[in-house]
Amino acid sequence: MPSLNQFAYVAGTNNYQFGHNSIPNIPITNAPNDTNFERWAMLHDGSAYRLYFFKGSTNNTIYQFAFNGSSYEFGHNSIPELTLIDAPEDADASSFAMLYDGSDYRLYLRQLGESNQLYQFAWVSGSSTYKWGHNSIPKIPVTGFPDNSDANRWGMLHDGSAYRYYRMELGNNNKLLQGSFNMSSNAYEYKFNSIPELDLVDTPSNSDLSELGMLHDGSDYRFYLLTK
Repeated sequence: MPSLNQFAYVAGTNNYQFGHNSIPNIPITNAPNDTNFERWAMLHDGSAYRLYFFKGSTNNTIYQFAFNGSSYEFGHNSIPELTLIDAPEDADASSFAMLYDGSDYRLYLRQLGESNQLYQFAWVSGSSTYKWGHNSIPKIPVTGFPDNSDANRWGMLHDGSAYRYYRMELGNNNKLLQGSFNMSSNAYEYKFNSIPELDLVDTPSNSDLSELGMLHDGSDYRFYLLTK
């Protein structure tokens, strides 16, 4: 079973450094046998660090884990299984991102064949569902990212004031490109209110670089890679 390698942003630099202000590696425990470790996302909701994986080959069911003080444990302090409802037919569930903005838990899928369009879901309070368009702008464009950005390796977070969107650089495992949501254009814009390029420092050799997770926990911007 994979574990999580944890990085944090080093204030005053352009760097996310492995192990900085962090537990360097965190186990994942009690995952169901059909957990899909190739499709995952993370968030922090003000009190809990949360980790999500799709269930098997499904496109509408995710498993929820939370940090218990020593590991990310399936079902800990969590609704164990969540369902996505009302997703558009062309929603691409090959990867996803999540964040918590202080009022809503949000989940994002890309539009199939159009990586510069995001479909936005939000958790329906009191239920086990994430509904497309609930308390949300249903569809949000991503603009301005350079041609060498890798739209298949992406993540999102909310830092208390800004909704942020990230992509790795294409063919580069040490470079992260950043944009954020511009309310005047209703789009995620590269460079907007952001450090455009960030570097990953001291990445462990056992890291799986095909997907990434990100969150902000109220004090630190954090970046995660699963181990191989």
